[in-house]
Amino acid sequence: MAPVLRRTLSPVEAPRVLRALNVWTPADAPAGSLHPGDVGWLLRHADATVHLWVDARGDGRTDPRIDTRHDSAAPVAVGFLDGRVLRVTAAPDADLGAVAADAAELLAPGIDRSDGLPVPGWQPDLEEPWLVLSWTPKPVTTRAEPVGAPDAADRVLIHRSAFTGSKFALKHWETMRASPAGHLVVETLVRTPDGDPAAAATGWFGGTGRCGLLEPVGTHPDHRGHGYGRDAVLGACAALADRGASAVAVLAPAEDEAAVTLYRSAGFTVVRERHRWKRPGFGRQAERSR
Repeated sequence: MAPVLRRTLSPVEAPRVLRALNVWTPADAPAGSLHPGDVGWLLRHADATVHLWVDARGDGRTDPRIDTRHDSAAPVAVGFLDGRVLRVTAAPDADLGAVAADAAELLAPGIDRSDGLPVPGWQPDLEEPWLVLSWTPKPVTTRAEPVGAPDAADRVLIHRSAFTGSKFALKHWETMRASPAGHLVVETLVRTPDGDPAAAATGWFGGTGRCGLLEPVGTHPDHRGHGYGRDAVLGACAALADRGASAVAVLAPAEDEAAVTLYRSAGFTVVRERHRWKRPGFGRQAERSR
């Protein structure tokens, strides 16, 4: 088992994490849990932390495309805690056993699932599969417009209305756009004929010739069923394609029929089903009792 070290990074230290994830992002839908955009969305929080696992040998054994000027140890995996889920993406040749052994310290009671990292003794969560969907660049027609600073309040309004209980605020949007991942983001907003904000989509660039990501997408409850969400999605996808994305991926719970229908209507196709790992004995009933 190759020895690894875990480093906990602040937002200002995120560029190295983003570079590693960029190198590990394929041309088609990512197989791991994290895309550079997932870290970008996390960085809406000024106090966010990201875990970076590196080769403990520290001898510079790394992909030459990853900048190691300030640290000769090779990046092995990137992860962060997302609620009760530990999400991880590893280098293609990483020793997942070594990463999982070190990650045990993060898997305290209450962290009940792992996404992208098989944990010894845990089980695949077959109750709640996720779908990985992919969009291939093509010409589109859309009512979506880019989101700029004057639209920020409406962008925030869409998110809070679309996701019950969301605490997303203007300060979070500003922090995200000013973060080390801010240059990767594209955002679109669709308005009704009366000018009311109806839907929005956030897309993340993973590099030229690499897959982009949608995260998050939302439609105001008062304006659903009119194609606004589809237009927001297509606008973000087109913007990512214009920057050089080879494809655009999005993940959705298989049971979220509305979301899956939306993405299918925008031309996405399901490329695989993904299962998280869960702590033994943890399931829907356990989750409801919390």
